[in-house]
Parts: sequence; structure tokens; C-alpha cells
Amino acid sequence: MSAAPAKPAPRPAAKKSDGLFTLGIEEEFQIIDPETRELRSHVEQIMDDGKMLLAERVKTEMHQSVVEVGTDICRTVQDARRAVTALRSDLWKLARGRGLTIAASGTHPFSHWVDQKITKGERYEGIVEDMQQVARANLIFGLHVHIGIPDREVAIQVMNMARYFLPHLFALSTNSPFWIGRNTGFKSYRVKVFERFPRTGIPDAFESLAEYNGYLDLLVKTKCIDNAKKIWWDIRLHPFFDTIEFRVCDIPMRVDETIALAGLMQALVAKLHKLLKKNLTWRNYRRRLLDENRWRASRYGLDGKLIDFGKQEEVPTRALILELLELVDQEIDEFGSRNEVNYIHEILKNGTGADRQLAVWHRTCDLRAVVDHIVAETTAGLKK
Repeated sequence: MSAAPAKPAPRPAAKKSDGLFTLGIEEEFQIIDPETRELRSHVEQIMDDGKMLLAERVKTEMHQSVVEVGTDICRTVQDARRAVTALRSDLWKLARGRGLTIAASGTHPFSHWVDQKITKGERYEGIVEDMQQVARANLIFGLHVHIGIPDREVAIQVMNMARYFLPHLFALSTNSPFWIGRNTGFKSYRVKVFERFPRTGIPDAFESLAEYNGYLDLLVKTKCIDNAKKIWWDIRLHPFFDTIEFRVCDIPMRVDETIALAGLMQALVAKLHKLLKKNLTWRNYRRRLLDENRWRASRYGLDGKLIDFGKQEEVPTRALILELLELVDQEIDEFGSRNEVNYIHEILKNGTGADRQLAVWHRTCDLRAVVDHIVAETTAGLKK
């Protein structure tokens, strides 16, 4: 299908990314008491200790038991691996200095949100005032991956096409089967918690950057939001950086998983960008159809089936992910990321973090043992 040329539109003020298809990775971690295995509201102390070591690469989140770290701009997945490993290592050392540790899972297996302190500050206090219990209960941990596209007119079209693949990527990352001490039956309960927020999930397609900007302007004008960072979709144009930001994934336990997903996203964006430059495009399906696959990925992870809308039939999720890998095979080689993206095959073989959490639970019936397993995988391979 040919893509119609986008209409020119005023460009929003944005910081320049460092080039096409660069990478930036943000991970949100749990702060854990290694004795009780519970969450600890201790981010302010870690921030104080980490000011010199991590500078602006470490950030608070709404709950004080959450800490976020983000890489600088990376040109290759190898650079990204070094950056993610270093950040995890430094964060682990900072936590250890306070008698704590870190864990990477989309939800904590048993800690309750009512016991967690809200981070001080006008931004978080405003969100809580606006959203009340929905905000207080939003105790979740995600992975955000930025892929650089300096031309935002092109980026909005690439974002439209990439929406189709969000459930595939999401299924590979599922890592939150437990919530407040219960096995939820979902491979990712994190997204079910986050759906209570407005402006989440898979966005509609936009015909042009002008339409996208007009939507944001309307929300600001009508006081729905005060800035575009309060658009929390599974994928978005970042409001301040020239990137497409993938936000659908649970934070994976292992560095290998984070890097494999980032490499796959980079290759996918490059493939869709290449199609667009050839005046081709991936078909844009309506949100209501894509949501069916998002639900299936949340509920079943890799063990379910997604809908192939072209064939109008169910297909095993693992088979569709193999098709996705085949689609971007050339781009993987062009980026030199074969070794990193090949870890996707290990995830398909051994399961996601959710599968591994559930295996520990079925073997031990002990959620503390599940936390111990998450911590061990989170810190595997770090510089200690």
C-alpha cells in the first residue's frame, strides 16, 4: 500500500537527538529490603548517594520505592549493553551501601501500594491530587526504549505502523504475574494497573504531524494536561526529544532481555522507515483490533495466540515473533546486532520473566523465593 505524502506542519520545539536510529534506554527498578523482600521507600537516600556517580541518569518516580535510570544516547546496541550494565551495576552498589538491593519486575509479588510513600514534589503531588487512588495504586515498573528519528513528519508515520507490532514486543517482555500477594492469572498485570490512567494503551493512528500536534494542543488548551509528557501511550513521539519511545514493555529481569528488545525495536523502526522512504507502508489497523492482541499478550504472554489480521486467523504468538524477526533480518545485520537480538530465541525457548517467576512459585509456594529469584536475575552479570 502506498503512503500519501504528509502535509507540512509547524515543528514543535524539541531537543535534537544525536541522529537516526540512535538508542536510549530507561529502566524502572524496585528498591528491595533483602531481609523482608519487601519494597522500601528509600529512593531519596539513594538519590543523595548517587548524585556524583549517576548525575542526571538517575531519577525519582511517583513512589519512593521506585528508582529509574536512563542511558545517554547510544549509537549501537553494544554501546547500549555497556551503558545498561554500568547503570545497573552502579545502582546495585548504591542500594547495597544502604543495606538494600534492586529488582527488575513489572510488579512486586506481594508488597502493597498502601505501604509505599509518595515522592515529594509539585509534579507527583499534582498527579495524586488529580487522579487520587488511581495514582497511589500505580506501583509498577517498566522499560522505555527511545529510537532516534530527527524528522518528526516521518516519525509520526513510522509510529503509526509500529503500533501493529506492540503486542509482539509486549509478549516478549511480560514480567508481572503477581499483584499484592496473588497470582493474577496474567503474564503482565502491570498494564492492567496502568490502564486506570487516562491516555494509556495503544494510540490511534494520526494522518500527519499536524493532526498529532493539534490533538496535544487541544488537550493543553482544555486543561486535560499541562504538557505532552502526560501522554502515556504504549508508543509516542517524545515531546522533548526527536525519538519514538516504546513504553509497552514490563521491565525485564536480565540485561540480555532488555538489550535484545531494544535491538529488535531499533531494527523494526529502521525497517518501517525504509518502507516509508520507498513510498510503501505497513497497513494501519484500528486501535480496537490491536487492543485484542494487546489483551492476549497481557493474559497469556508467549503461550497464547495473536490474531493475524491479514489472514483473519489466530496464530501462535511465538510463530508471529519469528515472522517479525524474519521481517527485520536484514536490518539486524546492518546494525551489527545479530548476537544481541538472537537472545530473543532464548526468550522464546525458556520463557519470559513471568514464566520464570511462576516456575519458582509453583516449585516453592513462597513469594519471598520469587523475589530472591528476581533479584538474582536482575543482578546477574553486573560489575560487583
